[in-house]
Formats: sequence, C-alpha cells, structure tokens
Amino acid sequence: MENNNVYAKPVTLKNILKFAVPTIAMTVFMSFYTMVDGLFVSNLIGTSALSAINLTAPIIQLVTAISTMLATGGSAVIMKKMGEHRTDEAREDFTFLILVNVLVGIVMCAAGYLAMDHIFAGMNLSADVEGYCVEYLSRYLIFTVPILLMNNFTLYMIASEKADLSLICSVAGGVLNMVLDYVFIAWFGMGISGAAVATGLGYSVTAVVGLFVFSQKKNLLHFRRPSFRFRVLVSAATNGCSEMATALVTGIITMMFNWTMLRYVGEDGVAAVTIIMYVLMFASSLYTGYSYGVAPMLSFYYGEQNHEKLKKLVAVSLKVIAVISVATVALSLMLTRPLVSVFARPDNPVYDLAVTGNRICTAALLFIGFNIFASGMFTALSNGIVSAVLAFSRSFVFMLITMIVLPLILGVNGIWLATPAAELMALALSVFLFFKYRKRYQY
Repeated sequence: MENNNVYAKPVTLKNILKFAVPTIAMTVFMSFYTMVDGLFVSNLIGTSALSAINLTAPIIQLVTAISTMLATGGSAVIMKKMGEHRTDEAREDFTFLILVNVLVGIVMCAAGYLAMDHIFAGMNLSADVEGYCVEYLSRYLIFTVPILLMNNFTLYMIASEKADLSLICSVAGGVLNMVLDYVFIAWFGMGISGAAVATGLGYSVTAVVGLFVFSQKKNLLHFRRPSFRFRVLVSAATNGCSEMATALVTGIITMMFNWTMLRYVGEDGVAAVTIIMYVLMFASSLYTGYSYGVAPMLSFYYGEQNHEKLKKLVAVSLKVIAVISVATVALSLMLTRPLVSVFARPDNPVYDLAVTGNRICTAALLFIGFNIFASGMFTALSNGIVSAVLAFSRSFVFMLITMIVLPLILGVNGIWLATPAAELMALALSVFLFFKYRKRYQY
C-alpha cells in the first residue's frame, strides 16, 4: 500500500477527526431517515401511524442484521489484509462479500413478505394500526437489496479513504427522503406507504453511487473477479457477529418495549417509546459514526503491528467519547420539550409520556458511547467473540433483566429506567474486558 495515505499520517486529534467527522455526520444523517419518517407520519397522518413504524422496526432490523454483520466484519478482515499488503486478495474478498449481500437481500425480502401478516395478526393491535404496519413494511421490503448495499458501501467508502463521498451520499439521501416524504404524503396522498418508499429511495442513493465508485480500478477498493474463500466468509461473520447480535436483539428489545407499553399504557405508550428511541438513536449515531470512522485505522494499525499508533488512537478516542457524552446529556435535558413537541402536540397524551421518558432515559447517554466504542474496537481488532459478548450482554441480557424487573417495581417509570440501568451494567463489563485484553493488543 502507498505510504502517502491517511493511515501513514501521525495519530493526532486533528487527523482522527478529519477521518471520523464525515462518518459522524453521515451516521447522523442516516438516523434522520427514520426520524423524518416519524416527523411527517406523526404530523400528517397521526400518532397511530407513528406507533406502526415502531412496531415494524424489529422486522426491519432482522432483515438487515446479516448484512450489518458482513459489512462490519468484512471491513475489518479486508483492511487487515490491506495493512498486511495483500491488496489483490483483499479486493477479491470485497467483491465476494458484496455478492453474498445481494443474495442475502433477495432471501430476506422474500422471507419478510411471507411472515409479516402472521406477525402483526398476533399482536392484538387495533385494525388501523395493524393496517398501517402491513402497508409500511410491504413497501419498505421492496428496497431490501439497495438497503443492504448501502450498509456495505457506506463502510467500504470510509475504508477506501472516501469518507467525504460517503457523507455526501448520506446527506443527499437524507434530503431526498425529506422531500419525498412531504411530496408522497402531503401531495400525492400515499399515506404511510409514501413514507416507506421515500426512505427506500433515500437509502438507494449510496447503493447506486457505490456501484459506480467501486467499479473504477483507480480506487483503493474496487470490484474484481471474486474468489470464493469460505474462510473469509467465516471470518467476516465471526468478526461482525456482535453487530448482527446487536441488530437482532435490538429488534427483540424493541418488541419487548412495545409489548410492555401496550400492557401498561396502550398504543399511546408505543408512540411515546418511538419518540424516545428517536432521541437515543440520534445521540447514538454520534458514537456509532465515530466508531465506524476510526475502525479502519484500528484494523490497519493492528495488521501493521504499529502498537504506538494503536495505543494513541484508543486513548484519544476515549477522550472524544467522553466529551460527546457530556454534551449530548446536557442538550437532551435542555431540549426535551421542544424535541417531543416536534412529534406530538402538548394536548396529546403521548406528549407528557414522552417528556417524562426522555428525561429519565437521557442518563443512558453517559454510558452508551463507551459501550459502542468498546464493541466496535474489538471488532476492528478481529476479536469478534469479545465484541459479540459485549454487544449481546448490553443489548439483550442486561436489557432483558432491567425490562422484566424494573417495571414490576416502578411501573411505567421502570420502563424508562431500564435503558440507563442496562447501559450502566454494560459499561462495567466493557471496562473489565478493556483492561483484560489491553496487554494482548497493546493499546
């Protein structure tokens, strides 16, 4: 690999942020896709339709889970080979993994159509909400393959030193989504299906640009005749299993939130949960964006065995995460009412539920960033097992415990407190594993 690329530069805050800021901005705009859907749907259709978007989220997360695994795990495997100067082999593996994603997309799309009617019929929803769920998901699934390609090309553009292009694609997709949401819902009267189509077309921007970019041989990564290496697929799956586990269990936990809220409050509670999840998703996108941005650097320095750069990168990253954590907590507390009012009017019962919930859930923002970075760091270091333990414990085990116990003791407030409590437990595990493996990786 040439020595005049970003990986050869000194590890300074300035150089790290040059690499990571476009990725942070990109993930923030990606989080807008779902938030904008919620904004237009809640204001132009109603909070029942907003509830439906949240109820379909677990299925969408299931559909994209395998792609997320292959994208994050594959990026770590490929960039490690780049650091080892096995460039041609890395490009062959890149092409192979993209083809696998296309096949996965086709299979998951078909499975989604076969299963969705049975899933929603068993939730005991009102006829309106169930209808909204089927309508939204049936349109969304049409774009399964472009969405999976977007997941992959986003990370590979970053790894190929094209984080700026990835950002441009995300911004363009986000703007397109916003414009089409209004056009399809307000002008064409397409209802919630218009929101799904707008989101799918927004995601497709990165997929189309990525196909063009990676077809050009001048790029660091580009398509070439693939070689089927089963061990590469296994390595990608192993390294990225934590991200797949996160996607899967996030869907399960979302369903638990919905079911618990339906039990304690009803469909208004589901709408309130949706609003809180938007706030947490926006804040989490900052941490996820930073982790995605520095992951190729971690993988490269690990493959190069450059322990000095690796150590400095981790140290600076922890400081950046700490600053973002404090800032997001302060902003979330100050802006709670304005944020909630964007989705629900003050005279709507959803409003008070969401205001209370957001103030309690904001405490989770102190811990989420460190947990996301720890899991992403171990993935980048090709230790998918540790990363999976962190992700699975944080997203499922700890959340399951808090979701069962706290509502029994505290009622609705226990539901809101479940996320901060689970993240605090996960932070303790992250700190333990961080110090346990410090000598092995010399960070």
